[in-house]
Amino acid sequence: MNEALRQLDALLANATAQTPRFPPNSRYYNLPTLTHVFADGRAVAYVTRRFIPGVESVLTVREHFVVQGDRLDLLASNYLADPEQWWKIADANVTLVPEDLTDEVGETLRIAFPGAVPGGSGI
Repeated sequence: MNEALRQLDALLANATAQTPRFPPNSRYYNLPTLTHVFADGRAVAYVTRRFIPGVESVLTVREHFVVQGDRLDLLASNYLADPEQWWKIADANVTLVPEDLTDEVGETLRIAFPGAVPGGSGI
């Protein structure tokens, strides 16, 4: 191994992965972070998977009938007092494409109790 590679190995061996810090209203707030070390010694920190609860375990506090111009961030601001918690509405309505939830006027959306959806506290 040449000197440059030895120096690189020494740097990587002493490197520590930074733990990402997410704000309290983030869906990743309380998720643990792990580090994956590749065969070449590179270390990459990542957030563990967030599992979305089944619809039956989410406490619905009200329903919203979609009207023209609705957006999840606006609904989250109105119902949850935080536009960045739009993901709680998406989780309560089980969708892979959150924007689809407000496409159809007249559709009914579940608005979940903020603590009923795992992730950020919204505090």
